[in-house]
Amino acid sequence: MTAPPALRLGTRASALATSQSEWVADRLRATGIEVDLVHVHTEGDTNRASLSEIGGTGVFASALRVALRAGDIDLAVHSLKDLPTAPEHGLLIAAVPQREDPHDALVARDGLRLHALPGGARVGTGSARRAAQLRQLRPDLTIQDIRGNVGTRIGYVRDGDLDAVVLACAGLSRLGRLDEVAERLPIEGMLPAPGQGALAVECREEDADLRQVLASVLEHEPTRRAVDAERAVLRRLGAGCTAPVAAWARLIEGSDALTLSVFVMLQDQPQRHVATGFDPAALGHDVAEHLLSRLDPVQHSGTGPAAAFTTRSHTTGA
Repeated sequence: MTAPPALRLGTRASALATSQSEWVADRLRATGIEVDLVHVHTEGDTNRASLSEIGGTGVFASALRVALRAGDIDLAVHSLKDLPTAPEHGLLIAAVPQREDPHDALVARDGLRLHALPGGARVGTGSARRAAQLRQLRPDLTIQDIRGNVGTRIGYVRDGDLDAVVLACAGLSRLGRLDEVAERLPIEGMLPAPGQGALAVECREEDADLRQVLASVLEHEPTRRAVDAERAVLRRLGAGCTAPVAAWARLIEGSDALTLSVFVMLQDQPQRHVATGFDPAALGHDVAEHLLSRLDPVQHSGTGPAAAFTTRSHTTGA
């Protein structure tokens, strides 16, 4: 009998993306399925401009999706926080595996914690969400916009170009670099990006057998429900993955209900809201509606929700 062909799993070529994809591949291989990784280069990997300049939403996903549609790969692994919220015709997220730690982490010179950084210290991040929350926690810091992979960003600290950088705990864990963390930032003050720490395994909608395999091997329903609520906030706000929006949902112990915490900068003002509910999509939509209801109707008249987001540069003086 001829062995079935190996599944071609598309992944970005970065160390982190490859690590995430190997994690997925290993779980499929454990069931007897052969999997080969196929590196796909995305605009987000090759264009070193700020994510806000190159249209951050989807820049890490579009090339993988093109390869899926063309039949060059059978499935793709994405960092869920990088995926646009709009449905993608002909494709679907067949599985959302169990989420890694959603916290952000501070990597700093001399192992300093956030409160111990001196006034004016230079802290790097490529995220408007992190920059906005850092300004709330430490308005005396200088926030600098940076790009690059995990090693490059940590190198800015080692080389003395920056005093600290903020990175995702999940990525550091997958790369085996948690020992470089000076502080795991409290989630109440530094809410994560919607979907942070979670992966999305995407395939063609027409591949019913593959969809069933991916769901049975990889799907984690509590994670799926949480990220659905978080992404519903983004969808209602009309925001992309580079907008200053943070959302974190988690199941209430002993219940099917979710608690959803959201932070967003609207009209240059920080807004926070916490709510609970049972339906993830409805919960996320309702929280977003509540936040939009706080907008100044005069300033916001005639524009869509996304127009209310803060657009100033990440780089600020102390």
